[in-house]
Amino acid sequence: MTSWKDVAVGPELPLRDTIALIDKSSLQVAVVLNTDGRLAGLLTDGDIRRAILRGVDLHTPTKVVMNTRATAAPASTSREELMALMRRKAFRHLPLVDEERCVVGLVTLDDLMGSVERSNWVVLMAGGMGTRLRPLTEECPKPLLAIGGKPILQTILESFIEQGFKRYFVSVHYRAEMIRDYFGDGSRWGVELEYLYETSMLGTAGALSLLPTQPKHPFVVMNGDLLTRTNFGSLLEFHEEHGAAATMVVRDYGYQVPYGVVRLEGTKIGSIEEKPTHRFFVSAGIYVLSPSALSHVPNGTFFDMPSLFESLIAAKETTAAYPLREYWLDIGRIEELERAQREWQGPSK
Repeated sequence: MTSWKDVAVGPELPLRDTIALIDKSSLQVAVVLNTDGRLAGLLTDGDIRRAILRGVDLHTPTKVVMNTRATAAPASTSREELMALMRRKAFRHLPLVDEERCVVGLVTLDDLMGSVERSNWVVLMAGGMGTRLRPLTEECPKPLLAIGGKPILQTILESFIEQGFKRYFVSVHYRAEMIRDYFGDGSRWGVELEYLYETSMLGTAGALSLLPTQPKHPFVVMNGDLLTRTNFGSLLEFHEEHGAAATMVVRDYGYQVPYGVVRLEGTKIGSIEEKPTHRFFVSAGIYVLSPSALSHVPNGTFFDMPSLFESLIAAKETTAAYPLREYWLDIGRIEELERAQREWQGPSK
């Protein structure tokens, strides 16, 4: 179990080093201390992602990004009082301090409440043909290809289960019976699992029209060929914090122009930049949708996620981008499958 001391940092520590400490821990937070041990601030996973979206340089000191108005509680505060305070303020982390405001502990809402069981649904898209992985997918659907001795889709399912999710829907089309025969109703893993049968390809959003009922809470949608160590609880918190109808997980992608780029001023050369790299945020194939977003999904028609987001934006609904920091790999080609087989170790503990 991670101790708060493992994530205690100084205000001047570069942000990238603080992120590395957070990623090694299970706490999703760093406690920033002055040299005398007093609380200077907190840096949460959400703070980091918002900084990334703003383009903050990762060499920036932690103090520039941290929350300097972090609430703390006396170390003598009872468990019941701590839980009431954290629920009232929607805190997930609360430092404990002594009379001199020196940090002596850290409590998390998960510690106080015990293991989390989430009521949010998970929809996994597993109906694709896997054409770029042929001939491997001629007899086996891509979600059943093995990584680390088990099918890709099983690895995905188990990563969600470890984070407390209990109800799943799997969208199937190509070789649907093989996926159904392997996973059954999910009881082998102690979860509920149902199938959304696409008689024709409906796309990553169109398949949602097959859900049997309207969900009561925001739900996660994810492509069934991704390996990631994303914290889905943090993703859901980000979605709700921003009041979004839909949140798209994005990752940083760089493209290097293989030539010198010439910028002109009329017919004159203004500057020359040799092989510049352009950076973009691109979709990572993971989404959170609020139930209201389903009203924008047509029935029985091909409809992909970009189209859904465009529809929501046109309707003035709030959409959000959640920058991905963790491991991510899209297994779309033979080279990526081979890479996953070399390096995937399963979820970090």
